[in-house]
Amino acid sequence: MNIFPTIDIQRFRDDQLSGNEGFSYSELNGVHHIQDPHRHFFFLFVLFEKCTGRHMIDFKDYDIQDRQIHILFPNQVHSWTLDSGTKGYQLMVDKECFERFSPHFRLPFAYYQRNPIITLSEETFILLRTEFWAIHKELDAVDCLSDIIHSRVAVIASILSKEVQRISSDVYNNPYSLRLIQLQELIEDNFRGEKSVAFYADKLHISTSQLSKICRQYLHVSPIQLIQQRLVLEAKRLLKSTDLSIKQIAFDLGFVDAPYFSNFFKQHVGMSPKEFKSE
Repeated sequence: MNIFPTIDIQRFRDDQLSGNEGFSYSELNGVHHIQDPHRHFFFLFVLFEKCTGRHMIDFKDYDIQDRQIHILFPNQVHSWTLDSGTKGYQLMVDKECFERFSPHFRLPFAYYQRNPIITLSEETFILLRTEFWAIHKELDAVDCLSDIIHSRVAVIASILSKEVQRISSDVYNNPYSLRLIQLQELIEDNFRGEKSVAFYADKLHISTSQLSKICRQYLHVSPIQLIQQRLVLEAKRLLKSTDLSIKQIAFDLGFVDAPYFSNFFKQHVGMSPKEFKSE
């Protein structure tokens, strides 16, 4: 059985170029491998200037390209393989500090967790790199002011939000964008206990058929698929990063019993929870 460890920001202090209690800044140059998947207790922004390689986030592989930013939230599982020629910048932010600028993300965190990689325009990349460099400089200063760092990270969040809304105009610049945002927030808050589409439709004050139509038109999936995808992801995380029994995980995710959960998991993943846990 391969349990994914959960790593605190302190583990990365030796490799940082600058940092304080709530932040850590470092750079990536050349080949770099994270062979053993793990989770973080903190938030991670990785800005790639140049890179090819693969990044696994929450059991999904992504191609790494130049001018991308990768956003990881606490408890997301990841590993990567970065090829030679890599040049990138990492900013780690602990949970308490993150809460101060999180309102500057205009879309729900669920969106960024489902879409953790953003390919940037050259203009946006330069803006973000400038902020990363300024944070590094401030963290390195003898008279470092945390308020300046918080303000610059808030700028990063605002720039990202603007870029996401530009590239995702078909999803979030439509008459139903607010409801789609609210739906993802509701699923994130309630997926363990509420698995019926009717619950979410009622909270959004629309019919189940209307909710289904909106999701299929703009997200290209049904509401029940969104709920099931979130359940499967959490099940995978718990199976790989905790020593909870399958019965305990089934209970945590709101299933009536372990066999029902096992059947659900196998239907969506193609193997049983036991097989996935020991893979």
